[in-house]
Amino acid sequence: MTHRFLISLFMGTFAKLKTEVLVYILGIESSCDDTAAAITGDTKILANIIANQQIHRHFGGVVPEWASRAHQQNIIPVVEVALQQANISKDQLHAIAFTRGPGLLGSLLVGTSFAKAFSLGLDIPLIDVDHLQAHILAHFIQKEDRQNTMPAFPFLCLTVSGGHTQIVLVTGHFEMKIIGHTLDDAAGETFDKAAKIMGLPYPGGPVIDQLAMEGNPNAFSFSESNIPGLNYSFSGLKTSFLYFLRDQLKKDAGFIENNKADLSASIQHCIVNSLLKKLIMASRQTGIREIAISGGVSANSYLQQMLRKTGEEMGWKIFIPAFSYSTDNAAMVAVTGYFKYLKGDFCGLDLVPYSRQG
Repeated sequence: MTHRFLISLFMGTFAKLKTEVLVYILGIESSCDDTAAAITGDTKILANIIANQQIHRHFGGVVPEWASRAHQQNIIPVVEVALQQANISKDQLHAIAFTRGPGLLGSLLVGTSFAKAFSLGLDIPLIDVDHLQAHILAHFIQKEDRQNTMPAFPFLCLTVSGGHTQIVLVTGHFEMKIIGHTLDDAAGETFDKAAKIMGLPYPGGPVIDQLAMEGNPNAFSFSESNIPGLNYSFSGLKTSFLYFLRDQLKKDAGFIENNKADLSASIQHCIVNSLLKKLIMASRQTGIREIAISGGVSANSYLQQMLRKTGEEMGWKIFIPAFSYSTDNAAMVAVTGYFKYLKGDFCGLDLVPYSRQG
């Protein structure tokens, strides 16, 4: 063998080994009532563990103090299980990413404190992650079938959850601009409030989605806001729904019970219709046809159905996250942490969480 051939062979082997070395990131999510830990190898999910808090169902919403206490109980076990499922030791981790906000401050403090202590003990970098950015970057999680189902830049992302409703123009992994947002209530909150008015269990969004499958979306109509531009407003719709039921119950005490499916389908149709009208407007204004959705409400089956239908009519390329990456999870935190790790974008131990997006 010639000297040049041996060098070429060595360099080829080195390059192959280099590409096979994975960056392991531990992601911690504790923004609300789910305690979650996930581990990524680059953008591939090796473990994604979530501990739910069922106690809040009895009170029609999350009780912040109980949520933070439950996080304290759950966070060490979920991390241990995540490491076991990923089949790696804590010493193999390259960095720890955690949700810094927005969310419930007491819950965020638990995740933040744990991440700081763990990174200090392991002497590895600490990475803070914005919860809403993480929802968007969930689209860059590597799929098991390795198909390229990631949106190309630039794309529009409709981020809809219990606390937020936004249209985001995404031009890079961390180049995001909010071009439309709710002026009052979020779409997810509207689902939950409508469900509560009808006496449905919490969280109400999934219950309405299920009931609506048997109902007529055009059975009843409610007043929708007519806010100019790309912003949303759902407070008027909630009020219209409340007053409509109040008037109907005066005539028939069993109105809600006898019309649950149609009421669910109708209010769901109004919410989804409002969301898509602004998204269509944003696509036309920007000329962008790569359209993604994210957040807990993105799991709504009617929203997905109508988005696909609208996409066919508008010539959009649609991106919908897997259900496990739609609701709050640590996989999206870990993959966001991976992209920040590549940039060397780390944070110090003096960083504090924030409850609202700035």
